[in-house]
Amino acid sequence: MTLAGIELRYLVNDISERTEDYYLSNIYGITKNSLLFKFHHPEKPDILLMLSTFGIWITNVKIEQIEPNKLLRRLRNDLLRFKLKEIKQIGTERIAYLKFSYSDKEFIIVGEFFSDGNIILCNSEMKILALLYSVSVRHRQLRVGSQYVPPPQDNLDVLNMTEKDFGEIRFTSTPVARWIGRTLGLPRKYAEEITRLANVESKKMGEEISNDEVKKLFDVATQIISSVINGEHDPEIVRNDETDVHPISLGKESHEKIPSFMDGLDTVFTENIVSKGKSIQSVSFDKKISELETRLEEQTKAIKTVTEKSENIAKVASSFSEYMSQGISKMDDSRIINLLKTNNAEIIKEKGIDYVKVDDAKIKVDLDSSLPTTASVLFNASKKQKAAIIPLQKLVKKTEEELEKVIDKGEIAKQSVSFSQVRKKNWFERYRWFYTSDGILAVGGRDSSSNSAIIRKRLEKNDKVFHTEASGSPFFLLKDDISPTSASLAEVAHATVCFSRAWKESIYGSSAYWVNPDQVKKAAPSGQSMGKGSFAIEGQRNFVKISTLKLCVAIIKQEENYMLTCGPPSIQDRCVCYAMIEPGSMEMVNIAKKIRVQFITINEEIGKLFSIDDYVRVLPSGLSHMIVSGS
Repeated sequence: MTLAGIELRYLVNDISERTEDYYLSNIYGITKNSLLFKFHHPEKPDILLMLSTFGIWITNVKIEQIEPNKLLRRLRNDLLRFKLKEIKQIGTERIAYLKFSYSDKEFIIVGEFFSDGNIILCNSEMKILALLYSVSVRHRQLRVGSQYVPPPQDNLDVLNMTEKDFGEIRFTSTPVARWIGRTLGLPRKYAEEITRLANVESKKMGEEISNDEVKKLFDVATQIISSVINGEHDPEIVRNDETDVHPISLGKESHEKIPSFMDGLDTVFTENIVSKGKSIQSVSFDKKISELETRLEEQTKAIKTVTEKSENIAKVASSFSEYMSQGISKMDDSRIINLLKTNNAEIIKEKGIDYVKVDDAKIKVDLDSSLPTTASVLFNASKKQKAAIIPLQKLVKKTEEELEKVIDKGEIAKQSVSFSQVRKKNWFERYRWFYTSDGILAVGGRDSSSNSAIIRKRLEKNDKVFHTEASGSPFFLLKDDISPTSASLAEVAHATVCFSRAWKESIYGSSAYWVNPDQVKKAAPSGQSMGKGSFAIEGQRNFVKISTLKLCVAIIKQEENYMLTCGPPSIQDRCVCYAMIEPGSMEMVNIAKKIRVQFITINEEIGKLFSIDDYVRVLPSGLSHMIVSGS
């Protein structure tokens, strides 16, 4: 299916509203034509946005990479940490403009969703920096270094059309539905629905309709366009010869109802990507399978040929006893030629040498020899032919095994093209978090923004607030525990220190302190100011000294879900698998990869639930190394 311009208008509005104040945290290559953008907000759930040459939509699934995308590296280098400042569409053209900004830099991604589609990266002046496909046609040239030029608009502006504009239909000899589709830039499904609801024959010529019918067509078209654009939907998935998603119900047939048009697109477009991915993975394996099947057929045929040749030579040798009963004792007897013919054999001479030819096998013989001697020569030749079958059978077995392996690999490759539903995360998973040995939730900030959110939006009267006196320290909350045990207090203090700059600078012997909520002042004292994520603390502070810097990265199970976390060493006692780390020499990405490999070794299915990015996200800032892992 392809997106209509009016459908894209709705999607642009919806995506723009949902992604406000989000920044781009990662980009994934899915296929050569599709990219997945991950947007993050310090206080709201992450949003996954798929951008492809055939559409743009918010998705609830994560598809593993199927093939490389040549734009991925460039987009990552230019856009990560940028905010999606604006997403817009000109009229109802099937083109979306995504404007990303950070500080004084600005980039624009153009998604073209017509014809074969395209994804184009431009700077703020719309100079093309990178693109999927270069274009060279009469009305525009698209290549790196050139100015982006959209295609000429040749459709009526359906957002501002009048009944008079629509009345032009009466001066054409084009069928009504076709005129509506071409002039308004609408797919056939909408054009036919407009004629159906207006009670006008779709194949009726425009010059044959009345003014009253023009008004009906205009009113219906306006209403349908408005419903689609403004989200007045009754969405459905239609599965006929081709699968399609309708934002509004079209026709009288009963189809699969869905929660939203966006959900429907996510379902159908994901199915299309996965189906195409399986096909891509199959191509190379299908070619190899075909080659092996041909080889196997040739080897089997060779065995059959050699077997028949051996048997025929042995048959000729055995027949010599019959020849002797007819009074023939030597090969030079003139009667031998006719008798050999009865067994499809003959005597031939090449370069002065005599042979008995059986099928295409030539066995050298001495015509002066006796028949028993010649029979012995033929029997030996038959045995040699038969001996050649053994290596051929070994080759057949080897080819069969190779074919079986390739078939299995092909199936595995196709099965690897899959997607997983993105689990709806708990609110605390946006922050640093863990459960203490007493089962109490501890939640901490990642940066100044989340520190601020932790205190301003998540602090409650029964919490305890943790911090250190050094700058760059997170705020941690021990949630809803009026009388926490010393173990819980020590564990949260330990995490507060380890996630501070103490880890990055390997500062041992630091302390954290805890206070009650009413001691935290969200406004600076009179005449003073505080930075973002900073708060004033009044009254007595309860210090806890932390002698070691160790953290435990762990996967824990909560109800039916698995969650990845990082906290004090004590969390290893209630996890599925863990890795203990301390300050070291490995970059965050490298230590994340190492831990993921260890977890996959321990439990492949569970370890693979989390990406490298997920592992990086739970780690402390700075260099680390792994001490031990286990389950």
